[in-house]
Amino acid sequence: MTVVIAVANQKGGVGKTTTVINLGVALTELGHRVLIVDLDPQSSLSIGTGLDILGLDSTIYNVLTNPGVPIGQAIRNLHPNLDLLPANIDLAGAEIEFMSEIGRESILKEHLEPLLGQYDYIIIDCPPSLGILTINALTAANSVIIPLQCEYLAMRGMQQLLQTIEKVQKKINPDLQILGILGTMYDGRTLHAREVLDEVRSIFGDLVFEPVVKKSIRFAEAPVANLSLIEYDPENEGAQAYRQLAKEIAHA
Repeated sequence: MTVVIAVANQKGGVGKTTTVINLGVALTELGHRVLIVDLDPQSSLSIGTGLDILGLDSTIYNVLTNPGVPIGQAIRNLHPNLDLLPANIDLAGAEIEFMSEIGRESILKEHLEPLLGQYDYIIIDCPPSLGILTINALTAANSVIIPLQCEYLAMRGMQQLLQTIEKVQKKINPDLQILGILGTMYDGRTLHAREVLDEVRSIFGDLVFEPVVKKSIRFAEAPVANLSLIEYDPENEGAQAYRQLAKEIAHA
């Protein structure tokens, strides 16, 4: 059975894209077949893997808006067991085009269904909003990972995302579950970060993943080399955290 995971948070810069690529690579290291999906018009996931997004013949936008484009035509292989469904800025137009569609919340789910069984995991990188693209991801997914920057305002802002997830569960996708909350951009030298992480753990308990992703300049350097952090600096603490996360998910 394919596990479909949406990596979501309406706040930008919290590590969604970083989580998608590094979790994807870590799961392939465990022998799993993985598809990562760029559902963000900013296309950071696609750019960070080295694709020339302006030169792509087909992207997720073409798949979602043109019935004549099969999803397999847009998928790119990155390395053994890891594929990417890329995006470019054209995807920004999908928000408007979807508004007149019947069943617009389920468009992504319908297009991913032919891939179920071909992959062990499909991981969706959501845009930093709670618009129709993110709703599509939550409708298509079995579960959600919430990357949470270890800062007070980021923690307060998570409430809106949780309310959206609850609405999707009630009205569209009753099988959707929160897989876990992942602490990101953690600086253990500061009292503030430690207090935020402690409070999140006290509120959400076992929903908070054990590994915490610490701040590191290597996260910024890796995409410049068109690599995940795991490939760029395998011994980095962040790389090890994503490997531990992959093991927790694989054994869940």
